[in-house]
Amino acid sequence: MWVLVAVGAAVGAPLRYLTDRWVGIRFPSVFPWGTFVVNITGAALLGFVVAAAAANQHLASGFLLLFATGVCGAYTTFSTFAYETMFLAESGSRTLAVANVVGTVCAGIAAFVFGASAYSLF
Repeated sequence: MWVLVAVGAAVGAPLRYLTDRWVGIRFPSVFPWGTFVVNITGAALLGFVVAAAAANQHLASGFLLLFATGVCGAYTTFSTFAYETMFLAESGSRTLAVANVVGTVCAGIAAFVFGASAYSLF
């Protein structure tokens, strides 16, 4: 089963890097938009994957290992979010640091709900 996680992570990690770079190049800013976009889109994808697994119990175990733990786990990043938030706060951008925390948590939860709800459209 760990192979499913590894295969998913092999997809999620490069996708995370490429998404972060793509956003960073197009929207240069002190605010970490790349990490924000990665975490929000990852939350939406996780919501979709969890809803799909719940609707298809025969797929649930392997499907969740591959997509939820592997792809989404490697794609999203709490550690970079924490680092960038602390960097903002320590460099004097406390308002942006707070906005990053509040925005990521609220938008992440909303994105998860959106992703789970979007599954019902398929």
